[in-house]
Amino acid sequence: MKILPALIITGSICLAFAQPRDVTPSKRQRTDDNPMQRAPGSARARRNPFEGKAVEAAAGGKLFQQHCAECHGPKAGGTTRAPGLFRGEVREAPPGALFWVLTNGVVRHGMPVWSKLPEQQRWQIVTFLEALNRSAEASVEH
Repeated sequence: MKILPALIITGSICLAFAQPRDVTPSKRQRTDDNPMQRAPGSARARRNPFEGKAVEAAAGGKLFQQHCAECHGPKAGGTTRAPGLFRGEVREAPPGALFWVLTNGVVRHGMPVWSKLPEQQRWQIVTFLEALNRSAEASVEH
């Protein structure tokens, strides 16, 4: 009779391991894949002070060439070192999230922290990226 409890325990252990596991990535894994989602709510809510300003977008384009093009490509299409910036997660990100990622970098994936750039210059790069994405969307629509 001592064998029966052992079989019940062993069977319960086997059933526990046989249960389907949730293979959905954890929240941490999902946000690591999309750095824009790691931006805190207060950062995401920030508005771009240069939104829609062509002069600031042009200045941001020059800054992008100086600081970002080496990794993201001269037209932000991506390279073997860093992804393109026309992906949905970048296009759909609020300006504040873009600014936050630019400021804090994605060091784990090789993107440096750009907080050493003055805030105005970081917003100009965000303005450039927004203009680039608007331009790409307009060309797709036509």
